[in-house]
Amino acid sequence: MEGLVDYVDYEDYSPDNGTDYNSSTDGVGTFISTKSFLADTLVAINVIISVIGLGGNGMVIWITGWKMKRTVHTTWYISLAISDFLFCACLPLEIVYVVTSHWPFGQVLCKLISSALFLNMYSSVFLLVLISTDRCVMVSFPVWSQNHRTVRKASGVVVLMWVLSAVLTVPALVYRQTKVHGSVTQCYTDYMSLSRHKAVALTRFICGFVIPFLIIVFCCSVLCVKLRSLTIKSTKPYKVMAALILTFFICWVPYHTFVLLEFDFSNHSLDVIQTGLKVGGTLAAANSFINPVLYVFIGNDFQQTLKRSFMSRIENAMADDWRTGGLSPSRSKSMEIC
Repeated sequence: MEGLVDYVDYEDYSPDNGTDYNSSTDGVGTFISTKSFLADTLVAINVIISVIGLGGNGMVIWITGWKMKRTVHTTWYISLAISDFLFCACLPLEIVYVVTSHWPFGQVLCKLISSALFLNMYSSVFLLVLISTDRCVMVSFPVWSQNHRTVRKASGVVVLMWVLSAVLTVPALVYRQTKVHGSVTQCYTDYMSLSRHKAVALTRFICGFVIPFLIIVFCCSVLCVKLRSLTIKSTKPYKVMAALILTFFICWVPYHTFVLLEFDFSNHSLDVIQTGLKVGGTLAAANSFINPVLYVFIGNDFQQTLKRSFMSRIENAMADDWRTGGLSPSRSKSMEIC
C-alpha cells in the first residue's frame, strides 16, 4: 500500500465481525503514489499549492501584521493566513510520502502532519463564521459594535477558536499510526471499526461544514437585507468576505460528499469513490492558496498597502545604490525630480 490512501477490503468487512477498518479518507493529499496520470497530476497540483500558498500567505501575514493598522478585520484575516500558511508548510512532507511511498519522519510527525488538513479546515471555517458574524453585527448594531468591538476581544475570540479547532482535530492525532514493512514505513489511519470511522467523519461534516454553513447563510441573509436600506461607500469588504466563503465551500463540498458516499460503498463504484476522495482532498488543499489571490484581486486596501510596501522597498534599494555609488545628495535629488 502506497501513499495516503489505505486500501480497505470492503467486501470482507462488516461492522460486527471485528475486522480492522483502515480509513481511506484521512491525510492531506488523499491520493496514492502511482504511475497514473491522475496521481502525477495531483502531485504536481499539490506542489503548486505548497509553493504559492507559502509565498502568498507569507505575504498576507507580512502585510496585515506589519504594514497595516491592527484592527478587528485584520485580526481575522491574519489568523486565516496563519492557518493556511501552517498547512502549506506541512504539505511538502506529505508530497514526499506520496512520491516515495515511505514515511521516514517518525510517528509524531505522522500524527501532526496528517492532522494539518483538518486543523486548517476547522480554523478556516470558524474564522469565516467570525468574519460573517462580525459583519452582521456591525451592520445590525452599529452603535453597540463601535463601543464594544476591540482588537483585544477579537484576539481572545481567535484564541478560543484555535483551541476548539485543536480539540476537534484530536481524532486525527489518535488514530494516525505508523507501520514498518521491511525497509518501508507507512503512515496510515486505523479506526479499528466502521462505527468509529463514521463517528469521526460525521463530526467533521456537522461541526466543520453543516453548522458553520447555516450560521454563515443566516448572517449573509441578514447582511443582504440590511445593506439594501443603507448607503455603503465601498462594497469591497463584503465582496472579499463573500469570495472567501464561496471558495471555501466549493473546495470542501466534494471532499465531504465522497466521505459520506464511502459509508454506502456497496451501492456505489469503489473506484469512483476512491478517485473522488483523491481529487476532493486536493481541491480542499487548494483552498489554502486561493485566499491570498482573493485579497490581491478584490481587497482594495490590501492592494494599496502592497503597492506602497513594494514601492518603498524599491525606493530604499535605489537610494542605497546611489549612496554606494558615491552620488552627492544634490545629484540624487535632481534624479528624483527628473
